[in-house]
Amino acid sequence: MKSLNISVLQLYCIVALAIALTPTTFYAQNIPFTQKTYDVWVDMRVGDGSKPTWWYCFGEVYSYPDGELVARMQGVDVATLVRISKDSVIQLNRKIFIYIDKTTGKVLETYNGQPVSHIEYPYQQITYALSGDKLATYVTQGKGKRVMTMGPGYKTTARQMGNGYAFSSPVFLQFPLPNGEMYEAVENYDFLVNPKAQRAEEKYQLTWYRYGELAPFFGKNKKGVINLVCYRVGSFEQLPEPLQSYIRTKAPLWMKPPQDLKEIAQLQQE
Repeated sequence: MKSLNISVLQLYCIVALAIALTPTTFYAQNIPFTQKTYDVWVDMRVGDGSKPTWWYCFGEVYSYPDGELVARMQGVDVATLVRISKDSVIQLNRKIFIYIDKTTGKVLETYNGQPVSHIEYPYQQITYALSGDKLATYVTQGKGKRVMTMGPGYKTTARQMGNGYAFSSPVFLQFPLPNGEMYEAVENYDFLVNPKAQRAEEKYQLTWYRYGELAPFFGKNKKGVINLVCYRVGSFEQLPEPLQSYIRTKAPLWMKPPQDLKEIAQLQQE
């Protein structure tokens, strides 16, 4: 019987090939948007339409490039589903994000003597459609002459991770503002789905990252990063403080999602 004369490099290549061919690699890779994948996305993002979905988010706001923590943030995205067909749905949602004092934990009303304007979207109308093996996304927002629809976008990727899924949606924003300046920012959404979890906050999770100009009250033309982690909750009453009290007293519109397309049409005219 002849002895094997295998170099270290050959042995490394054999081991690497064996690892590459093992079944585990199937469970951590990009996958196409099939009907099944699309259904997982829709159910995760907006539910089945029987009740609203609530995404609670919290995190930090940093200035760039110095990395100074300038504020904390809490917010919520509340949505409902309008099903068009098995491979096309409309998400009706609105979202609000409030700035929190980094030291006291209270809602910021002023910053360096400037009044604070929180992030408020009275509505968004988002269509998700299965297009071949990709997810097509259309987003409509704004009011009056500034109603705009962005899309179709095809950048959302699906990945299988064990028995779960990860969906990544990068968003590159560039559009003119009323003052003639250009709004530019990049955002990234990473949605995680754990089918075996029983509780919504463990089954549906999200990380959100944004780089661009911060709100003007932080400083003129000041760049910054917002980094949030999010999870789904079952109702408005499950939102923590001070977000829940702020919405109840100062932003009651955000206690529930838009009722239907008719309400959105009205909001577009205001």
